[in-house]
Amino acid sequence: MEMTTATATEMQNNFGRYLNYVIDGNEVILTKNGKEVARLIPRKSVVASLTDSLTGILKNETDAEDEREWELTRKYAGVH
Repeated sequence: MEMTTATATEMQNNFGRYLNYVIDGNEVILTKNGKEVARLIPRKSVVASLTDSLTGILKNETDAEDEREWELTRKYAGVH
């Protein structure tokens, strides 16, 4: 999965292009005034991540706090 950043104005003017980017399995970080305000990610990515996390937690194979920290680190590594 690749990731790109778009300002609110860029998103407004090129929504179709960014939507296709997400449909192709990538992620878009939306910024306003230089700050991240939203992320567009493929639905499959969200469902897969939640399913994997919940499955591990229910089987006591995963610590919920460790899983949350790992996901946050993975998603926000290198994003300022």
